[in-house]
Amino acid sequence: MNKNELVSAVAEKAGLSKTDAASAVDAVFEVVQAELKGKGDVRLAGFGSFTVSHRAATKGRNPSTGAEVDIPARNVPKFTPGKGLKEAVNG
Repeated sequence: MNKNELVSAVAEKAGLSKTDAASAVDAVFEVVQAELKGKGDVRLAGFGSFTVSHRAATKGRNPSTGAEVDIPARNVPKFTPGKGLKEAVNG
């Protein structure tokens, strides 16, 4: 499912126009992104949680040349599914 399909499904399920549903979906994405950017987390009971995880700097190898490459430290977004989502997916 892509974003347009998600907007259509939300519009149909909530009885909204596609424009209103698109605004709502965009707002949810913006809020989650802003919270993660500020090193916060977003917990949605029964669905899951979005968090930021820190990945330390490491050394890697270029597979074609074998040369050592520095991989810088970075923050990465992480999603952990909740119990309700796991149960819904597994039957």
